[in-house]
Amino acid sequence: MNLDLTPEHELLRRTVREFADERVAPVAEELDRDHRFPYEIVAELAELGLMGMTIPEEYGGAGTDTVSYAIAVEELTRVDSSVAITVAAHHSLGTLPIFYFGNEEQKRAWLPSRSWPRASGLRPSD
Repeated sequence: MNLDLTPEHELLRRTVREFADERVAPVAEELDRDHRFPYEIVAELAELGLMGMTIPEEYGGAGTDTVSYAIAVEELTRVDSSVAITVAAHHSLGTLPIFYFGNEEQKRAWLPSRSWPRASGLRPSD
């Protein structure tokens, strides 16, 4: 059994690591200190397709495998566990139950990864 990462997995790792280092790391301490939710960063994560990774493309997700999801969460956790758990909670507690148990109308309305505030219940206060 070959357990090496595929070239696609390696590309994902590099992409998420670069994003975490460039966008998350510089503001992580400030976010924690100010008790502020990183709406802008999470919106960028959604644009990268990380908020609905294993959701099929037909429902607005990225259609990736679970290994890709684990890599993304791992790379975000390396820099800021709060941002990582936001992705993980959105996926595991927000989108997956809708995908697994929702009817077709609910899936079409709530699953598109770029509408992350709706599926997760998170909305900016402004």
